[in-house]
Amino acid sequence: MAFLKAFAALLIASLVLVHFTYALQEVINSKPPAPSPQPLKPIDCTGSCKTRCSKSSRQNLCNRACGSCCRTCHCVPPGTSGNYEACPCYFNLTTHNSTRKCP
Repeated sequence: MAFLKAFAALLIASLVLVHFTYALQEVINSKPPAPSPQPLKPIDCTGSCKTRCSKSSRQNLCNRACGSCCRTCHCVPPGTSGNYEACPCYFNLTTHNSTRKCP
């Protein structure tokens, strides 16, 4: 009889220990809530695209494509060409023919 009481007490103590260990792991692994996304700063697409297309031989076409990309991505890479790493979205937009859309 004493053996059964000791076994039951040990079993209950083990279950309580497992429960508290699981609860502690949940607390440790829980992440704080993600911060709310900040609204995008408005960008002057006209001015940015005018600078970007200043050396283009077809400025109207360049400005139209750049403006479309700017409105979609909310950024324009600096300079007159290249620097796509500053705005990956701008670089990744493509036309229906899978060519880069943004100048």
